[in-house]
Amino acid sequence: MKYLICTLLTLTAFITNAQIKKAEIIATGLTCSMCSNAINKQLKSISTVDSIQIDLNNNKFTVYLKEDNDLNPYSLKSKVEKAGFFVGDMTIYFDYTDKIMKNYISLDGTPFKSSASKAKVLDKGYTTAKAFKKIVKKYQLSSLSTDNEEDFHLLIL
Repeated sequence: MKYLICTLLTLTAFITNAQIKKAEIIATGLTCSMCSNAINKQLKSISTVDSIQIDLNNNKFTVYLKEDNDLNPYSLKSKVEKAGFFVGDMTIYFDYTDKIMKNYISLDGTPFKSSASKAKVLDKGYTTAKAFKKIVKKYQLSSLSTDNEEDFHLLIL
């Protein structure tokens, strides 16, 4: 189990050295198309956003980002919250490069090595409260409840 967790978790340094290409955000609290328009408007105000696809049936926003961006998950989350809603789930897609390897979290001392390019953000505020409780219990990690908005725990998919 410990080895499995080692291969599943990493911190924000992983993201800041990797360029996010796309983010899938499932928002909560939406009741109509005007709600999705508010989120869409906020996300489009980010200069590095190239385009956004909206799935109204699932309240899902797929945000495509421009090349050479330095965006992090917090920037996306804060825009959704500025529109008056919450993030129920966030999956990011990124370019994997060797420079990422210098920063990682390892629970057993084994370096994180992967050619992964997709991850789910596990931290509080990036998932529903119910799902967050399950994640903390499953991985037995109290550090997930940190208030440091610059650290992100990721589940590599």
